[in-house]
Amino acid sequence: MTLHDLEQIIASRAKSAPDESWTAKLLAKGPEKVAEKFGEEAIEAVIEAVKGDARGLTSEAADVLFHLLVMLHSHGVSLDDVLAELAHRQSQSGLQEKASRPK
Repeated sequence: MTLHDLEQIIASRAKSAPDESWTAKLLAKGPEKVAEKFGEEAIEAVIEAVKGDARGLTSEAADVLFHLLVMLHSHGVSLDDVLAELAHRQSQSGLQEKASRPK
């Protein structure tokens, strides 16, 4: 499965009734709740990384990727939008890119 496949699954499930799909249920709570859930999953991934638990980190990283894509969907941002931004950033060093951001 690719991230594009997962993005398509999320888009499809977003059209379901909230009582039929976790994705639809989460999206029905609004973008703020979706962002909160993404944050929770990110913190759980950090905890597993700090513990040095590779298996736990793998599981939490999957949750992070899933919830990131749900959050992007909730704001109308596609995976291709994010990939285009990453491609744009490849043309300069990370330090240069960071310095060019508005303060």
